[in-house]
Amino acid sequence: MKFIFYCYGHENILGTHRTTLEFTKDPDVTKKGDCIIGVRADFDYIKLREFVKKNSGKMIRAEIIAGDLKDEFSFFLNSCFSDKNEIVIRKTCFNSERTLGIGADKAAMDINRALVEMMEDGNSKMEVVLKT
Repeated sequence: MKFIFYCYGHENILGTHRTTLEFTKDPDVTKKGDCIIGVRADFDYIKLREFVKKNSGKMIRAEIIAGDLKDEFSFFLNSCFSDKNEIVIRKTCFNSERTLGIGADKAAMDINRALVEMMEDGNSKMEVVLKT
């Protein structure tokens, strides 16, 4: 089972946070959001909640692709996820309604640096594939 969405780059993307990474529907971000690696995310909240319900507690593999660059990471789905604007994935077990995943094996700072640098360009597009 797969869930796919897209997001875009922004000049303020840093991707340097040590324990989290985030995708947001917001079109603009500041450099304070150092966990953000994609803006203008187009995920369908209802379909994402269905994916979470069907796979709650399972280890999920995420694949992120921008241009010819790719990275992957894993995490456990959080059944309490219910945010319509942001997807946060954490290395820790901290849980909130914004938290889609916990126990991740990567945070923003661990993502392929060339991919993060590509996302500093507002014209860059990233595909995010979540799969069981």
